[in-house]
Amino acid sequence: QVQLMESGGGSVQAGGSLRLSCAASGYTSVMGWFRQVPGKQREGVASILRYGTITYAESVKGRFTISRDNATNTLFLQMHSLKPEDTAMYYCAAGYYSSLDPRFYNYWGQGTQVTVSS
Repeated sequence: QVQLMESGGGSVQAGGSLRLSCAASGYTSVMGWFRQVPGKQREGVASILRYGTITYAESVKGRFTISRDNATNTLFLQMHSLKPEDTAMYYCAAGYYSSLDPRFYNYWGQGTQVTVSS
């Protein structure tokens, strides 16, 4: 059983930056960031294997950077040039297959809200 706890969300103006963190309680192979707005499906933002192989959603390429510290079991998402359409609840997840499809992830955090105002 892996427990995940996100932090770092908040409110920012368009063009600003935020850094999300996710602390994992144990070993994880694939980790990812997802986001969801009310009434819409959860969408993959970025995923990272334990030793490389990163995947980004097209909508965040060039603006977001996913990284991880395996020594501390911590996942990060650095977000730059934020847009109002990035507003969502952001979730950290751990899974078993490198994908942006949430069906391949079996452990989830509680989420942290990111709000970008225009």
